[in-house]
Amino acid sequence: MKSYRIASIPGDGIGKEVIAAGVEVLQALAKLEAFQLDFEHFDWSSERFLRTGAYIPDGGLEKLRTFDAIFFGAVGSPDVPDHVSLWGLRLPICQGFDQYANVRPSRVLPGIDSKLKGGKEIDWVIIRENSEGEYSGSGGRVHKGLPEELATETSVFTRVGIERIHRFAFELARKRPRKHLTLVTKSNAQRHGMVLWDEIFFELKPRYPEVQTNRVLVDAVTTQMVLKPGSLDTIVASNLHADILSDLAAALSGSLGIAPTANLNPERKFPSMFEPIHGSAFDITGKGVANPIATFWTASMMLEHLGEPKAAARLMKAIERTTEEQVFTPDLGGVHDTRAVTSAVQRAL
Repeated sequence: MKSYRIASIPGDGIGKEVIAAGVEVLQALAKLEAFQLDFEHFDWSSERFLRTGAYIPDGGLEKLRTFDAIFFGAVGSPDVPDHVSLWGLRLPICQGFDQYANVRPSRVLPGIDSKLKGGKEIDWVIIRENSEGEYSGSGGRVHKGLPEELATETSVFTRVGIERIHRFAFELARKRPRKHLTLVTKSNAQRHGMVLWDEIFFELKPRYPEVQTNRVLVDAVTTQMVLKPGSLDTIVASNLHADILSDLAAALSGSLGIAPTANLNPERKFPSMFEPIHGSAFDITGKGVANPIATFWTASMMLEHLGEPKAAARLMKAIERTTEEQVFTPDLGGVHDTRAVTSAVQRAL
């Protein structure tokens, strides 16, 4: 029997609730598909930070590196500044394990109303460069508190970083039915880094003759997503741009509560990390109404990455059966709680 070691990091807020639901569903699925998932739980959270002064203990990343995958909930707390929590937990894992390809699929699942005319045409994969760019951490502040205080935030783009994410995007695009890839930049205003993004993209394009391409500025693509959703398929963009676009994509698909993410190290030198994108959502924490669909979809992506495509497909079918039956939490206009949705997915398995 195949066995996989999974590091579970529920983190903050509803992360604890949805990861628990995800683990429960994954264990039920593993029994049905005859493989084993061994979870080890880590208490890395804002609560731990406030107690000890650190999200990740000494030697934590070295231990995490020994796992096959990481199942991550959320990070963020009203008691900790957002830049402290993000740079204390999620980004050290993503950057430390070179998870440079962030993959965020979006489509309207059966039974869900996207609130967008033409929403059923949404079938996108947004590929976000996940290791540098606007989230490189390069910059600083001087003369704090003085009238001439200065803050710099430098977007760092390297040929290596851009080339590998474009290669990843082309490879994924040519595996999809439409074989279409949209490059999103802001190279009219950002004349150095974004122009380099454009140049490298079109240097690589001849290697993938079967992939149709176009280039759209980031402001223009937001209108395209709303007005002509069927014109887009696979999208590649920088760290910040794709972060924003993927939240818009989730909202247009029905709810942030259904959107999954994979933070991939494609070369598999390090474990990859899988997380729902909805964040810690402290406004509903503890109420038992967090939507676990994003976590289940994320779990399906994790199974695919681990080499269990049959189990991944079975889980997606169970998710779609559940949404088709409109077993919805309040974010989708329903009356069901986390427990009810989790039970419905397990029945559908």
